[in-house]
Amino acid sequence: MDQIPSTAGPLTVADLGRTLVHEHVLTAHEGVRFQWPHLVDRDAELAAAVKQVTAAQAHGVTAMCDPAVLDLARDAAFSLAVTEATGLPIVMATGVYGQHYTFLPHYFQTREIDALVDCFVHDLEVGIQGTEVRAAFLKCAADEPGMTDDVEKVHRAVAQASLRTGAPVMAHSHPVSRTGLESMRIFTEEGVDPAKVLIAHTGDTDDLDYIEELLATGCTIGMDRYGLDIYLPEPQRNATVIALCERGHSGRMVIGQDHCATIDWFPADVVKAMAPNWSFTHIFETVFPALVDGGVTEQQLEDMIGANVRRWLAA
Repeated sequence: MDQIPSTAGPLTVADLGRTLVHEHVLTAHEGVRFQWPHLVDRDAELAAAVKQVTAAQAHGVTAMCDPAVLDLARDAAFSLAVTEATGLPIVMATGVYGQHYTFLPHYFQTREIDALVDCFVHDLEVGIQGTEVRAAFLKCAADEPGMTDDVEKVHRAVAQASLRTGAPVMAHSHPVSRTGLESMRIFTEEGVDPAKVLIAHTGDTDDLDYIEELLATGCTIGMDRYGLDIYLPEPQRNATVIALCERGHSGRMVIGQDHCATIDWFPADVVKAMAPNWSFTHIFETVFPALVDGGVTEQQLEDMIGANVRRWLAA
């Protein structure tokens, strides 16, 4: 992919410097927002996103990938507003997250897979939600419920859209259930180049045998939930990254936080209590110094938020 679509217009790969590969300016339940809009304070949500983005820019961040798709309240107009306020290009996605990581909406359950593929291709080639912002990558998810029929349908649709357009793929995973391997199996069956695939949330485990098995498929892995100690405490995350660097895998990892500037899945005070260090800047303020102390080089870290991201997006 020679040019990367974004909310700031097309970017060349060279335009992408320090890039947050997996963060969200907004995550919400689409149905609640549509049915009861009085519950939504859009000005406050925009202010929260601008605050986080501005803080990240102070650490040299020049772009961000936001993998919000169906079921996560992807909102192109909101993302455009964040870019207008901050100047930060947001690289958007198309795909389906899945209801409870299990079901598709009835609309897609009752239609052939081409209905999904065509929607994804529309976002990639025409634009998202009536805007001129095109998606740059595809997103699917397999979590603890595993590869249900609907989840598999989304995976295969994502793969087919990737083959049609050349777009890279990001797959949410649940390492304890080893779903990354199942995702890679399907992508391989469909003929997707593994270099185009990023298996997100691989850093939620310190099972190095599983991670080595996943790396052997040829994908990139996301160590992308720093600040979410509820999934794996930070010292274990750091030890895993350090060990993988020692094994020569620094060029296959990307790093991030999966932070949501706003998320309505829980009350705000509950989110803060569960993840007090969660932000767009936690890796810069706390994680990188700890990794350097553990033997990771500055260049390896820069690659994880730069060259490795660019390689995946451009594959």
